[in-house]
Amino acid sequence: MNKFTTALTAGVLTLAPLSAFAADSDDPIVIPIHNWSSQIVMSNVVGQMLEQNGNAVEYVTTDSQAVYESVRLGDVTLELEVWEGAFGASFRAALEKGGIVDVGDHNAVTREDWWYPMWTKDACPGLPSWEALNDCAALFATAETGDKGRYLDGPVDWLKHGQERVEALGMDFVVVNAGSAAALWAEIGSAEADKRPVVVFNWTPNFAEAVWPGEFVEFPEWVDGCDKDPAVGPNPDALYDCGNPATGYLKKAAWDGMADKWPSAYSVLEKVSFTNPQIAEMAKLVDIDEMEPEEAAEAWLADNKDIWEAWLN
Repeated sequence: MNKFTTALTAGVLTLAPLSAFAADSDDPIVIPIHNWSSQIVMSNVVGQMLEQNGNAVEYVTTDSQAVYESVRLGDVTLELEVWEGAFGASFRAALEKGGIVDVGDHNAVTREDWWYPMWTKDACPGLPSWEALNDCAALFATAETGDKGRYLDGPVDWLKHGQERVEALGMDFVVVNAGSAAALWAEIGSAEADKRPVVVFNWTPNFAEAVWPGEFVEFPEWVDGCDKDPAVGPNPDALYDCGNPATGYLKKAAWDGMADKWPSAYSVLEKVSFTNPQIAEMAKLVDIDEMEPEEAAEAWLADNKDIWEAWLN
């Protein structure tokens, strides 16, 4: 038989897929680590789950844009947080080349964009409108930016295109890139004491929305092609003249050889699906509770057995 093999169970002859009897390779499943907390903890959570599944796991620090090429080539086995706003373009480019597969969405809705804590709105009451923000640009000026406002964007490798947006919309802001997610939280925290107006890159889900109530800046609505066709968006001569998707996906991806080499682990990966609150909790364990990522993953798994043990079965 080419697709099914026979098995005798409790005296009854049954048919079962050959894959049900295939063993996973002893080679390690390579999981990438990036530079934001939820991804690091989630990678450790899934890695520890796969170890309980009998798989060997290896973690490697990988650039969050280049990782899709690494997955496509099989140098990295999977990616657990494909954010539409930040990494959709790199993911789509890799899919077009082949070698990488879409393993489905988490049960989460994402948003990534300019953001401010609510005390900022007290100083600039026209918010969340981007035009109102621009009218208030002087409130955000620093010695570094002169008479223009300062916007603290994400790390350079997140490719958030803050500078392109400022130029496309004619905004009186200077874009400064943070070195890490921790630098963004430090900026908000330092502004909290005297309620200094501040605008930074932020995203959901993460822990910050529970610690600092705030809002995203409302730019011209995202339309497909805003990042590729100057004719799309309010400025016919520029790209990135719109906001990021307000209801973005959060996907999983894998090397297209994973299902054959590690069929059991791939089956687990297909089932994995985290929600916004679960992802925010993972980040909180590191960013607020100051746990190490491996320890945070152990704590999350201990508190959520009812969720992940079903994925292993």
